Amino acid sequence: MEKLVKEWLIAEPTAAEQASEYYCDSRTIFQSRLDRLTSELSQKGILKDNLEYLISAVVGEIGNNSFDHNIGNWPDVKGVFFGSEMTDDIIRIILADRGLGLFATLKRVKPELSDDKDAMRVGFIERISGRAPEPRGNGLKFVRESVRGYKMHLTFYSGYAKGDFNEDMVIIENTEKIAGCMAILTLNI
Repeated sequence: MEKLVKEWLIAEPTAAEQASEYYCDSRTIFQSRLDRLTSELSQKGILKDNLEYLISAVVGEIGNNSFDHNIGNWPDVKGVFFGSEMTDDIIRIILADRGLGLFATLKRVKPELSDDKDAMRVGFIERISGRAPEPRGNGLKFVRESVRGYKMHLTFYSGYAKGDFNEDMVIIENTEKIAGCMAILTLNI
């Protein structure tokens, strides 16, 4: 799945738009596929405490951010790559977009941001939104707290930054640039 998403991120625009069953060109398609995943997790009965609904909220937040923060500003291909894999002991969900990324989005409202790592840190810690002056900005904080509280692991890429979120938050420079964002949510079951 990771190979597929990386290929999608660098594909020519026409190829990316026709890429696969994982490409969601609209929020409606994304939401429909997210609902289907939530239903599958619920029917399998493998998660405790209705965790499938928290996973759905986390994935929905990340996927919806792709649409909310790139509206009218998609550099080439609008939409998200959304896929999942399940084995007997792990659930992995991958999302990606070819949007502006955290740095470009947040720099519009916080011009003092210095780079991709700084933007990622601020996005996951502060109440800030690239859609200011709208009173928003708790989404990625909610994602971080949910991941930490429920023993999930999130690897998040944007620009030259890579963040690993579980009990801790570690943000490092990534040698490979990810235009837009890519998120890999993992849960051991």
